[in-house]
Amino acid sequence: MIVTASSDEARATALELGADAAIDGDAEGYRERVLDAHHGRPVDIILDAVGGSVLDSALDALGYLGRRVTYGASSRQTASAIAPSRLAVDSITVAGFSLIPLIARDGASGAALEELLDLTARRRLRPLVGAEYDLARARDAHEDMLGRRTRGKLVLRP
Repeated sequence: MIVTASSDEARATALELGADAAIDGDAEGYRERVLDAHHGRPVDIILDAVGGSVLDSALDALGYLGRRVTYGASSRQTASAIAPSRLAVDSITVAGFSLIPLIARDGASGAALEELLDLTARRRLRPLVGAEYDLARARDAHEDMLGRRTRGKLVLRP
């Protein structure tokens, strides 16, 4: 698994948590860093929470029958339009995913969500908690997150 992150500290954490490689996720040079981390080969799948200009670079790092799944847009940038012919050349798929609409659909996520919550309750899955804030400091939590001064999940305590 190749992880992208914006800081040396976040990349080190990813490696400590089991990533095979951790690279800078900036769009400039993204393709080259991914290929280098994957021993010169394009990758099969890219899960992206950044969006924006990273999208074009991510498409260039995918191999034949590659799949790119977008599940966020933390860059707050609009991605370039994708020409269908660009996808067809290597039979690449671009997909989107959002948990909220999935949960809203009756029964669409039931078993999978129950399994996820069960694994978390049994501590087989453990979210990385980066910081805890009193609820009165929710603004500070948001500012720290937007300023990229956090890693992992933030917890707001009542």
